[in-house]
Amino acid sequence: MFNILAAKDLWAAAQPAKGGGAAGSLIMLLILFAIFYFLLIMPQQKQAKKHREMIKSLKKGDRVITAGGVVGTVTGIADDTITLQIADGVKIKVVKSYIANKFSSGESAK
Repeated sequence: MFNILAAKDLWAAAQPAKGGGAAGSLIMLLILFAIFYFLLIMPQQKQAKKHREMIKSLKKGDRVITAGGVVGTVTGIADDTITLQIADGVKIKVVKSYIANKFSSGESAK
């Protein structure tokens, strides 16, 4: 049969050692923050910077796609909005931050 004293010894061995203190916890917290920074925060900042540069480089005649999936040609640029021609005689205004991507010169919407 299973010995109750042996179970207590196993339970005690599985528990973390007491003591360690605040220094160990602080080091683990800093390591965790560094991991989050390099794996999540830094790549997101890099992607946001690339998107801002793409928005600044837009000019009339560029083909773009919005976050909603609307494909159009830039016909006008204002402070916060961009006018897109999505069909012959159909123009819409879109907030600049909702432009998702710009098509390169050889690329077209599919």
